[in-house]
Amino acid sequence: MQPNFSSDFKIGILGGGQLGKMLAQAAQNWHMKTWVLDASRNFPAGGVCTFFKEGDFKDFDAVYQFGKQVDVLTIEIEHVNAEALRRLEKEGVKIHPIPAVLETIKDKGLQKQFYEKLRLPSASFDLFESGEEVLKAFRRGDLPFPFVQKSRTAGYDGRGVAVLRTEADLDKLLPQASVVEPLVDIEKELAVIVARNEKGEVKAFPAVEMRVNQQANLVEYLICPATVEASISRRAEELAKTTIQAYNLCGLLAVELFLTKDKQLLINEVAPRPHNSGHHTIDSCYTSQFEQHLRAILNLPLGSTKIKTPSVMVNLLGEEGRYGEARYRGLEACLAIDGVKFHLYGKTTTKPFRKMGHATILETDLEKAMEKARFVKNTLKVIS
Repeated sequence: MQPNFSSDFKIGILGGGQLGKMLAQAAQNWHMKTWVLDASRNFPAGGVCTFFKEGDFKDFDAVYQFGKQVDVLTIEIEHVNAEALRRLEKEGVKIHPIPAVLETIKDKGLQKQFYEKLRLPSASFDLFESGEEVLKAFRRGDLPFPFVQKSRTAGYDGRGVAVLRTEADLDKLLPQASVVEPLVDIEKELAVIVARNEKGEVKAFPAVEMRVNQQANLVEYLICPATVEASISRRAEELAKTTIQAYNLCGLLAVELFLTKDKQLLINEVAPRPHNSGHHTIDSCYTSQFEQHLRAILNLPLGSTKIKTPSVMVNLLGEEGRYGEARYRGLEACLAIDGVKFHLYGKTTTKPFRKMGHATILETDLEKAMEKARFVKNTLKVIS
């Protein structure tokens, strides 16, 4: 990548959701043009990008034709047409993450085999071609409870995961090809956002702690820095650096980790793009994850990952039982609290547990930050 950029330089983004929106907003600070491909210009990125192309990012022709028009191509979601990306790569289009890495990561089975081959710590696993095969393994006595079944592909935002603890849960079995792991006895769930550019420079943001809504299988609160010993945070950050180097990936990699009761760190899964576990960086760090992703894919020096202030992020989810045009109740009361920063994604319709925005609470005392985060969660309601 040349150090000078013309006014015509185009950054292509496959996906126009909230991640695409926040990438485009970060690019605006440098007056860079962003081109976005997704189904509708009414999606979150449509109002902030330079050019929005309506099309299906899973379609070969749509991705191929779009990719030929930009200078560098990246993603906000893994489930894009990799065959088109491979052809574009052969024709000289710069793509990050590269298609070979994307194809490994988007298949959780290939991910697990990658960690096994490279001896990166992860839970033991078995691969099955169907839910029926999983059921047969259970009936043979080869698959004891409790275990977790994950769809090999297309899982996203809590979908494509089934936790089975007893025979009563067998009706939750997913029908598709899947990865099955024992249910790990964990103390905490952690995540590290790490970046790497083509020069090989690598920087990790401080480890964060994720507290999950078990009903929706989605992150509810995100605490930065994680409330663990400093040595564990350092180990988590070093493991994330090792992982992105193993993939030879340029851009961002979100590394989700299990901290077990005996203080071991296991890679749960990764995402080669900006991630929900890094949203707090917009307000609480010197460099946001979105700016860092742009720096990495453009082969620019990576920004500082230092924390300006501790923070707690809370995801703003659609209320259970609510479908239709989105309305926000309680926003005024939340905005009256010091240190609360809101990011609403601009999705016009809501449904149960849909990510509609997030709030980051900036506070030097994490306990006070959690109190404010709970208030926001209980007060701001996304209704229809």
